[in-house]
Amino acid sequence: MVIQCNIPVIDLEDFPAQSSKLVQAGEEWGCFRLVNHHSILSVTLMSEMKSVAQSLQDFSPEIKSQNTGIIPGSGYITPSQANPLYEAFGLYMSCPEDVNVFCSQLNASPTQRDTIFKYTKAVHELLVEISGKLADGLGISGFTIKGWPCLFRINKFNFATETIGSSGFQIHTDSGFLTIVQDDEGVSGLEVMDKSGAFTPVDPWPGALVVNLGDVAKAWSNGRLRTVKHRVQCKEGNLRYSIAAFLGPNKIVEAPAELVDDAHPRLYAPFTFEDYRNLRFSTKLQDGEALNLLLIKP
Repeated sequence: MVIQCNIPVIDLEDFPAQSSKLVQAGEEWGCFRLVNHHSILSVTLMSEMKSVAQSLQDFSPEIKSQNTGIIPGSGYITPSQANPLYEAFGLYMSCPEDVNVFCSQLNASPTQRDTIFKYTKAVHELLVEISGKLADGLGISGFTIKGWPCLFRINKFNFATETIGSSGFQIHTDSGFLTIVQDDEGVSGLEVMDKSGAFTPVDPWPGALVVNLGDVAKAWSNGRLRTVKHRVQCKEGNLRYSIAAFLGPNKIVEAPAELVDDAHPRLYAPFTFEDYRNLRFSTKLQDGEALNLLLIKP
């Protein structure tokens, strides 16, 4: 079932007034639109990066295959049985040199390379900003994502008239902490699941970003924040592009002391993000259910 409803909108220039609204969006939806972020990630840079994404996806299969992965899912992803209309480049970034490696793999031009460097730097700055404001809203002191790696994906959905009504990407949750998505501004398809189990279209909104909370955010917040199930559906016969940045921790994931007390006992056993990713891959539980395997039994 798909319903028409708008996900929350968070104005990055209106803090601390938006702090409680940000937390509520995380608790009720697990996602939100982000607006007025242009002092960090400008409309011009977003447009330039979309042009780069389209040009990279026009490369030959031989060149695309040079984008090899560092961790599972971080290299070039070809269309599969589960997602036959989807392909993506992957850039795993733990340091600036990783961007150089990615660009060299694809023989990116100096202009493309410059845009990718600027874009990844700006998005990482946004991840720092949003994570800090979310932690502040929850009353967590001393929280930092310094040193946390990011996985960037440049996505292409090979939609055509004959594929309308088909799945572009299966229902899933993101495994990490936060995801920032520059969605296609002209071609719709993204849908998120609300608490009732109904899907809500997230229609194109030029200049805005979509932010999703992942499984790690739910565990880290001791269940307070929601990990959002989402999917992409083919609704029109046009190629669709998006650019996503997935933030995952490089340290043990466990709820901070501020979110644990007698009324809210610790829900999840501590785990590493690497182990959790491996658990998701091995169990093929891609919609957040793998977290249930880490629940602390009373």
